[in-house]
Amino acid sequence: MLKSDGLKKVKNDLILVGVICTLSLVGFLIFKLTMKDGNRVSVSINGEEKYSYSITDNVETDIITGNNGENNNTLVIKDRKAYIKSATCPDKICVGHRPISKDGETIVCLPHKIVVSITEGK
Repeated sequence: MLKSDGLKKVKNDLILVGVICTLSLVGFLIFKLTMKDGNRVSVSINGEEKYSYSITDNVETDIITGNNGENNNTLVIKDRKAYIKSATCPDKICVGHRPISKDGETIVCLPHKIVVSITEGK
């Protein structure tokens, strides 16, 4: 009897994990499929919006930060997508981030306190 009770618990646990994974996947797919294309690329430094570009522009610009201008990130907007081409930060996580184009997506460079985000604004 004890052995079958243990197997029953394992079976129920596996069913619970399967249901949770399925619900998570459905929620993720609904979220991704309902995302809208953005119109603007907003660049914030230290939490303050400094630059704003149309997502349709073809732009390559340097974002300079730091007390003496020692921090540099190169933002590229091309083919309705924005990405960081290069950065002088030590980890370069922002450079490895995939291009963004949907409303609400962001690229963050924590060492330089830069946030590039896509918005629906005009």
